[in-house]
Amino acid sequence: MTVTIDQEQAAIAAAPKQMLIGGKWCAASDGATFDVYDPSTGKVLCAVADGTPQDGMRALDVAVETQASWARVPARERSEMLRRTFELMHERADELALVMTLEAGKPIDEAKAEIALAADFVRHFAEEAVRIRGNYQENPSGAGRIIVTKQPVGPAILIAPWNFPLSMGARKIAPALAAGCTCVVKPAPETPLTMLLLAGIFAEAGVPDGVVNIVTTTSAAEVIETLIASGKARKLSFTGSTQVGVHLLERAAKRVLKVSMELGGNAPFIVFDDADIDNALDGLMMTKMRNGGETCTAANRVYVQRSIMDVFADKLADRMTEFVVGRGVDEGITLGPLINEKQRVTVETLVADALEAGAELVMGGTRPDLPGYFYQPTVLKGVPRSARVNREEIFGPVAPLIAFDTEEEVIEAANDTDYGLVAYIFTENYRRALRVGEAMETGMVGVNQGSVSNVSAPFGGAKMSGLGREGGPEGIEEFLETKFMAVRL
Repeated sequence: MTVTIDQEQAAIAAAPKQMLIGGKWCAASDGATFDVYDPSTGKVLCAVADGTPQDGMRALDVAVETQASWARVPARERSEMLRRTFELMHERADELALVMTLEAGKPIDEAKAEIALAADFVRHFAEEAVRIRGNYQENPSGAGRIIVTKQPVGPAILIAPWNFPLSMGARKIAPALAAGCTCVVKPAPETPLTMLLLAGIFAEAGVPDGVVNIVTTTSAAEVIETLIASGKARKLSFTGSTQVGVHLLERAAKRVLKVSMELGGNAPFIVFDDADIDNALDGLMMTKMRNGGETCTAANRVYVQRSIMDVFADKLADRMTEFVVGRGVDEGITLGPLINEKQRVTVETLVADALEAGAELVMGGTRPDLPGYFYQPTVLKGVPRSARVNREEIFGPVAPLIAFDTEEEVIEAANDTDYGLVAYIFTENYRRALRVGEAMETGMVGVNQGSVSNVSAPFGGAKMSGLGREGGPEGIEEFLETKFMAVRL
């Protein structure tokens, strides 16, 4: 059912537009605001508080002051608060989905799926909160005992991206709270409203004032660098570009912060000639076209064994023509806009470069005649390895097809990148699947499936794609410090 203009306006009017510091909604210290846009129209949705470095420090000071009391809250109580948050997220799913669609552009059904995933992360870490373990053992020398405990690392700076504003935010906040850490969260300026709504839900679920603080800002570098340089935070978790991540790592090193970095990707998607082609296409649609291709796990380079290239390309083009482009709030829409004009120009530039290098345009490659930042689903065939799409993230609905002949050749090509987030392998030969999967220089591998994100599994990459893991039992470890006590008897 298509959402009405009145419903859109009511949803935006009801969303918080101020920062949350110490349990109070507040304006920026200098009164500044910034505009949040609807990428499907290019029009302003509303204005949000534009926090300053001073606002960021005020939020961090509150987090520091609250840290000790929050760490003392019994694990079961923290777990119950997170469980209640999970329930409220499902109760508010329609409200959250509409706001997310308006500020991020994704179809409303995709927004609802993201809310379900975000809620699952909260539930998962509610369960992990009561499973933090240590160790007790006899000293091998017989002189005493060895006690190992896990304690919250301390106040955390959490930086969430715009492409999955709720699930990526929840994937950071939930383990921090489960471990007993307070936090300062900086949402992306493109999508602050969803995070502000989530902050309100945490508060309603009983999370004490000052545990979750939200600073919205367009001055990310100045705010975050001020927080890091203060030495008051003990943890930094960032999801975003590798370039920014490297910069933050340099800053964090000076304060020896514990860091988690979920950075860029350049995912190879490998289809062998014995693969179930329809299943491979299903997987490609899932990983390539989710959120219009604006995901770090999106298939960036599609390697297809030469003997099936023509059949695969034709079937892929048929699948791509099924997408309905338009505003995510409208009925039947399956592909929304890119986040902004800058990103659309980036996609256009990469497509133009591939064509100039010798690729064949199978379909798409143009802007539809619509307001906003839309780009047509695009298939490129015969993309040479010299094309920029082999080295740079596309972050758009473009599938570049690259032919290969041998297993050895495709392994070398797939690993020929500075990135190593995820790889996808499609083959009915499971010996080959394991062989090639183990050869991939990535943190994750999908075998005969196009999705690897799972709340119960560790999410993260190798090489320039990041450090640390989110999700799974490993996710809470990122917010814990190991303490060893030597006890003499």
